[in-house]
This record gives sequence, structure tokens and C-alpha cells, in this order.
Amino acid sequence: MSEGDEPVESAVPMRSVGRLSDGLFRIVMITVPGVYVLLIALMLIADFGYMVTADADGGSAFMAALRQPSIQHSIILSMISCSVVAVLSVIVAVPAGYVLARMKFRGMAVIDAIVDIPIVLPPLVVGLSLLIMFQYPPLSTPLAKLLFFWDGDPNTSISRLVVYQVPAIILAQFMVAAAFAIRTMEACFAQMSPRTEEVALTLGCSRFQAFRRVVLPEADEGILTALTLAWARALGEFGPVLIFAGATENKTEVLSTTVFMQLSVGDLKAAVAVSLIMVVAAMVVLLITRLWGRGRGTE
Repeated sequence: MSEGDEPVESAVPMRSVGRLSDGLFRIVMITVPGVYVLLIALMLIADFGYMVTADADGGSAFMAALRQPSIQHSIILSMISCSVVAVLSVIVAVPAGYVLARMKFRGMAVIDAIVDIPIVLPPLVVGLSLLIMFQYPPLSTPLAKLLFFWDGDPNTSISRLVVYQVPAIILAQFMVAAAFAIRTMEACFAQMSPRTEEVALTLGCSRFQAFRRVVLPEADEGILTALTLAWARALGEFGPVLIFAGATENKTEVLSTTVFMQLSVGDLKAAVAVSLIMVVAAMVVLLITRLWGRGRGTE
């Protein structure tokens, strides 16, 4: 056996070990997230299976829930509030994400941490803080009176128009959804090269023109993602809405609080039916967004 044949023979087991290692890597990388996806799928299957087997004729509990006026009102109100919150969140998230990703200034670390507060705080705390802010404004100063229309009596302040009213739903959902949208847009702008914007500035564009003509078109997929995430987050928001807006039937009851109210009265079938409505609504919005985004990407 020549000396030149030894590396060839030793390379054979090395290749076998490499293939075995690659195979184990693929198994682990597929199995771990696969278990999580399976758990989500099993939850959805359990909900659908319960509604099918809950009644002899199958599906009647679901349709009975849909025919309830209070649930119909909560569906309409949820769709409207989530859409408004999604648009408002993107309006705030685009400039906020741009500033956090592209600009450096003193105190940025503090602002960056404040943006995360609605994400890391328990949702009930967000709702309680909103309630306190509107029910008990700052001390009765001329500026406070001007900003809050406050004459010292909480019953005649602006809280009468917001707390436990429809605007409270939108504000409670917005406080949490906007934070997720901001982080999405910050990541989007951070991945974009500032070179194209700088070229536009050298060609005579103002900052606003460069942002509108160069940055925004390049960030369209990020904006779509932020819009979708904000909508879905608003749909599932429960704690702040319950504390700040309440769950008055045919007034401030949205889908998330409807599930809680139906469970509190022992109507499990209606609670599961409303949960399925939320699941279907979220899946439809996410699928439409994904398909639209892929369609735009192939153009």
C-alpha cells in the first residue's frame, strides 16, 4: 500500500461520520420545532373536535353562538377596532422604528427601554395604568386642565368619553400592539442599507423625499408584517381591554372578553365557538398577508 493511498482510506470513515452528524442535525432541527407546531395543531383540532361532538347534529352550538346578538356585536366591534389599531400602530411604528434603527442621540437607551414596557409588563398592569391615568389626571394645574379638560371632578373629565367606552378598547389594544409593530419596523429598517438613501440625498432629495421615495418602498414588506402583527395582537388582547374598557354586552364587549364572559356563565360551547371565530379570523388575515407578500415579491 503506497503512502498516497492512506489519506483516501482515512477519508471514508470521516465522510461517514459527517453524514451521520448531518443526519442527526436535521432530525433535531426538525423535531424540536415540529413538537411545538404539533401542539398548536392539536389545540386547534381539539377545539374543532369539541364543537363537532358537542351536539348530536354537529355544529349547531357554533351556529347558535353566531346567532346571539351580543356575539355578533362583539365580532363587528373586534374587526373594526383591530383594523383601526393596526393602521394607527403602523403610523406610529414607521417613524419610531426609523428613529430607533438609524438615529443615535442622548437618552436613546431610555426611550428604547420604554418602548418595550407594554411588551414585558403583564397586560393587566397596562390596563390598570391606563385607568389610573384617565381617572386621576395630574394635579389641577392650568396645563392639566387644558390637556385633560379637567375641572377637578373625574365624572366631568375626558375620562367620561374614554373609560369603559369604545375608545378605551382601541387605546388598550393600541398600547400593546404598537410596541410589537415598532420592533418589527425597527428590525426592518436596521436590515436595510442606508446607502440608497444617502445617494438620494446627494442627488438633491430632501430627507423627507428620500424617505418617501426610497426608504418606504423598500420597507413595504416590513410595513405589511407590522400591520398584520398589530392586527393579530389587537384581536387577542384581553387584560387591558377588560380593565380599561370593561365587557359591557352590546357596548364594549369584543371577542377576547366574550370568551371570558361566556366561560364565567358556564357556557363552554359558546366560549369555544367564539375562540374558533378568533382562530379563523386570525388565520385568514395571516394567510392573505402571506400570499399578498409572496405575490409582491415575485413581481
